[in-house]
Amino acid sequence: MDHIAAQLGIGRRVGLGWPLLLAGIAAAASVALLGISGWFLTGSAIAGAGGLAAVTAFNYLLPSAAIRALAIARTAARYGERLTSHSAALTAMAGLRTRLFGTLAAADPRSAPDLASGEASARLIDDIEAIEDLVVRRSALPGALVGGVVATGCIALSGWRAAVAFVVLAGIGLIVGAALARRVSAGPARAAAQARGRVRDRYVELAAARPEIIAYGLADRVEAALSDDLAALDAARRSLARGEAALNGLVALWSALLAVVILLVADNGPALAALAALAAFAGSEALAIRVRSALREAVVGEGLARVGALAAIAPQPAPEPGAAALPLRIGDIDLEPGARLVVTGDSGSGKTTLVETLAGLRSAPLPLSVGAAPVAQAEASTLAAQFALAPQSAQLIAGTIGDNLRLARPGVDEAAMWAALDVVRLADRVRTMPGGLDCPIGEGGGTLSGGEQKRLSLARALLANRPWLIADEPSEGLDPATEAELVARLDAWLTQTGTGLILVSHRPAPRALCPQSLALTPQP
Repeated sequence: MDHIAAQLGIGRRVGLGWPLLLAGIAAAASVALLGISGWFLTGSAIAGAGGLAAVTAFNYLLPSAAIRALAIARTAARYGERLTSHSAALTAMAGLRTRLFGTLAAADPRSAPDLASGEASARLIDDIEAIEDLVVRRSALPGALVGGVVATGCIALSGWRAAVAFVVLAGIGLIVGAALARRVSAGPARAAAQARGRVRDRYVELAAARPEIIAYGLADRVEAALSDDLAALDAARRSLARGEAALNGLVALWSALLAVVILLVADNGPALAALAALAAFAGSEALAIRVRSALREAVVGEGLARVGALAAIAPQPAPEPGAAALPLRIGDIDLEPGARLVVTGDSGSGKTTLVETLAGLRSAPLPLSVGAAPVAQAEASTLAAQFALAPQSAQLIAGTIGDNLRLARPGVDEAAMWAALDVVRLADRVRTMPGGLDCPIGEGGGTLSGGEQKRLSLARALLANRPWLIADEPSEGLDPATEAELVARLDAWLTQTGTGLILVSHRPAPRALCPQSLALTPQP
């Protein structure tokens, strides 16, 4: 796990100085507190049984002061350890989600992991939350060792046999307990992570189909479709909970048995024997923190592996603005910068596959070249710098109209946004909306009609200022008058800017924009 953690920027030395120190103080104070308390109570009882002279001679002030001081030190150290370790965890996690999302968003789609939205969100949310334990619990082992050393020192006061017995038995318990914790948690942790991703995927898919679910009364069928994945997630979580409960029971039994063994072999009087027994119990509890931490390692390890797959994605440079236009070759057709081509064909003939391959969104064995290089060999940044895509299915974010347009490129001003909206015949509509460019449109453009969503997506592609515009069914869903005006304005914009056009359309009006055409036929 450590090499993945280092790759993510959360290595072993991420702000853990204070947590390690305070964890050691808390463990030492806990062991000493319980041990001295046992010695003090036993000594007091013996003195009380010895008569007035023994009671008078017994010094109870120093042990009482020590007990109070250790109790304060333990509480303060535990609080400080929690505070500083969580601060270190939050510092280590700061920016991690943003950085990984940026890596995933900018990755070459042809080689990046094929993650559905739900699975990606599960990795960026749930798995990263699990990784916080990696930082928070890193003070567990040093604290456990400090507690074990202090316990051994206290037990040694009652004889070397008791100290040796504690070291041997505690060491065996620590090794066996950690191994058992990993064994009982590995499978359920993996199953829980995978089931959580599947559940998120299903929720995202079904949320997108909410209107159809309501319209056709499919709620019962949707619930049944989710039940298997939810049952798998619940089963994995129950298995983890049962394993944790069983392990905690074994740890408690182990601590009690260890204290009994030490009590039986202790020498040097009952007061020191009580000190040794309670120190052994407290020391075993300190070591048990490491065992419980091992129980979480499977969950943390699974989260690290899943998030590490995102961190391993090769970084891609951002497309350079103002890139020089490159010529294209699509099949047997050569296109110089500024040329226009319409791709036609029946449904299923591969029109969308062709343009998405050209834009670098997928890998398909098609005869496409950009400049002198086949598309399959072209860098993702090269393709991104050449093509602005207005896809068949408009993808809009939850935010304002301006937020969606600003995705086109950095530094887009309002004048440019209004000009692009005017080209796609959407400016007048936006001016009537509350707030204009600042009008929120909801996730997926829910407050806009289908045709308005497509035109907003097209306006965003125009604002990108790329040498080639790829428009997949840009006028679908428009009435004839609006479509004719859109085609006329788009023609003027293409001529003015010298932008090339790759068009996919079944409709005759937009196809008139292109003097060249490529007809595709369905492949068997």
